[in-house]
Order: sequence, then C-alpha cells, then structure tokens
Amino acid sequence: MSLILCVETGTDICSVGLARDGRLLSLRESDEGRDHARKVGVFVDELLRETGIAPDELDAVAVGKGPGSYTGLRIGVSFAKGLCYGLGKPLVSVGSLDALAEVAREDYEAGILAVGDWEQALLCPMVDARRMEVYAQVFDSAGVAQSEVVAEVVNEESFAAFRASGRPFVIFGNGAYKCTEVLPDACLVDVTPSARGLTRLAQQALTAGHTEDVAYFEPFYLKDFVVTTSKKRLF
Repeated sequence: MSLILCVETGTDICSVGLARDGRLLSLRESDEGRDHARKVGVFVDELLRETGIAPDELDAVAVGKGPGSYTGLRIGVSFAKGLCYGLGKPLVSVGSLDALAEVAREDYEAGILAVGDWEQALLCPMVDARRMEVYAQVFDSAGVAQSEVVAEVVNEESFAAFRASGRPFVIFGNGAYKCTEVLPDACLVDVTPSARGLTRLAQQALTAGHTEDVAYFEPFYLKDFVVTTSKKRLF
C-alpha cells in the first residue's frame, strides 16, 4: 500500500491531499488569495495530525508540475522537493492539466458534474495565462490526452477541429470563464484545481516507477517568466 502526499499550488487555489493507494484520505485547500508559501506547510501538518500519519510513513510526495502560475508552481515544487530531500522519499510529478481533467472525471463519477453524452465528450481544462491566453490541453472522457499542452490565445478559431467533431466540447478551470463568448458552442462547467486530481495519477506513476530527480526537477512553466517594470512613481 502506498501513502502519497499530493500538493497542487499552480493557481490561486492552494490544495494539499493525502492519499492511500490512489484514494483520497483527507484534503485541505483554500482559495483565499495567493498565500501558498504560508499555507502549504500548515495544511501538510494538519493532514498528518488528523490522520495520525508520521512524515516518514509517506511513500512519496506528488506535486502538480504545471503549467500555471510561476510563483505558485515554484512554491509547491520547492516545498515538495524539500520534503522529499529531508525524508529521503521519491518525488512524483503530475501535469496540472492532467490533474484538472482528473478532477472533472471524478466529479462526473460522483454525480456532481452533469454533461450530456459524457462518453463522447472532449474535456479541455484551461488555466488562466492572463488576457485572452490560457494553458490548455484536450482529453477524452477516459483522461487520455488528445492534444499537446499549449499556450493558446483564444479566438473564434481556437480548438476548431475538436469543436467541429460533433462531440461535446467541455471547458473548465480558471481560464475557461473568459472564453465563453468567444467559444459559444463550448460547454462550460465548474471544475477547479485540487490535489485530489493528483491521487490516482500519482499512484499510477509511482507504481510504474516514474519518479523525478529531486535535485534537478523544475516546474513545467511552458512559457518563460517575464519581469515587468512597474509604472508607479516611487518618489
């Protein structure tokens, strides 16, 4: 049996979960602004105390690797790497869009999400990348990727081949809401990033022996971080 601590901090939501054999045991998360650096450690401590599990009983730590917020990803990955290094545990990474699609699949399985013709649906998780740009990837309802991860400036032609397939095109995530007028034929549903989306995927990766080099692993930013100069007058 595997105990995996799951960390997802790639958006405004800070989420930490504890899973055994791919099943969620306990979860802590907050959407109260970008205070991830302070909250992630507190959430981990709360989960371990609540479940009575000691840190050295963990079999691995899983982290959402991105794409997403540069700062949020940096915080989550740095925390996960530090924990793995200190405990001598393996690090597992899960694509944040894969995990978001997994949350949608779990919500449908639980009866929380209602989508017509689900078996034929195309799932498109979207993470906000500012203005009309999103990080996105298309999956089928079984969670199998149908496209590569892209940074897409959304317009009327975006995802045209998928939308013309006659299958429900389902969009969700914090980047999806701004796309509804541009993609009027898409089905918008309320699905948010969560560490619970990592649980099954992290277990599969650990079982297959797909772990990361703790010393050299970096988040998947997709785009380079750009530093801008403030226009405010300081003096």
